Order: sequence, then C-alpha cells, then structure tokens
Amino acid sequence: MKVERILSRAVPGEDPRGTLESYLREKGLRLTRQREAILEIFLAHPQHISVEDLYKRVRKADPGIGFATVYRTLKLLTQCGLAEERHFQGGRSRYEPAASEHHDHCICTVCGKIVEFENPTIEQLQDEAAEQLGFELTHHRMELYGICAECRQRPVRRRR
Repeated sequence: MKVERILSRAVPGEDPRGTLESYLREKGLRLTRQREAILEIFLAHPQHISVEDLYKRVRKADPGIGFATVYRTLKLLTQCGLAEERHFQGGRSRYEPAASEHHDHCICTVCGKIVEFENPTIEQLQDEAAEQLGFELTHHRMELYGICAECRQRPVRRRR
C-alpha cells in the first residue's frame, strides 16, 4: 500500500504568489506589499528558517515590517500550503517551503544543522510496517538526531 506523500494545499506548478493571493481572498484578506515581500524572502531561503531569522532577513529588505507581521504571514503561508512548520527536538519552530516530495531530516545535536534526505528503502519499510500493523498511513515524520561530521571533528562537544 503506497502512501500519497504530498499533503500541501498548494497546487504544484502554480505561482506561489497566486496561491497566497487566492487563499487570502477566501479569508477576506489582501495581499499587501509586506506579505508579498515576506513570501519572496521566505521562498528565496533554502530551508528550515525560524521566524526570528526570517524577520532579520525581512528587516534588511524593509525595516518597516514588524515581527508580528512576519509571524502572522508565516502562519498564513503554512495554512495555504506554501510552508511547512517543523518542531525539532529542543529547538524553536522552523519553516521550510512546502515540499512536493517527502523527505526526512538528520539534525545535529551540537550545532543544530539540519540535513534533508530521502531513502526509498526506509520509506518501503515504513509502509510495510504500517500495513502489517493494520494502519493506513496518512503521513509520517522521521527525524534522526546525532552529531554531524564537522562537530565530531571539533575538540569540545557542547550538546543542545
């Protein structure tokens, strides 16, 4: 039993600006200049950004945009399917552009580095385990925690 792993409301191939604008219209809201700037900066960041880090980037582009606007816009991006919120162990929420393909994460417990990976064998084993247990999978999340190669080479390890 194969699981459909694309859970985003966003339509693949559709313009992200159009997706956000349509969603906002449904909610009786407008696509403001600030929201558009936040969307652009968010999508330009490769992956796993915190609200605080996004706010710093947005402030460089437009010092008039406040933290609350960035926070609320990220929530809207999540609700309309353009962003996914992740809660990694021992850390603040991070956001990444909604993936069209499922992936898992390795997280360094020393520096906080996050690496995405895909492994078809692991996915198959998870599907088989769920089926054997009588589950129909709707979604899953796998996070592996350890110490990255760079941190292992450093003399002193400080765990998070």
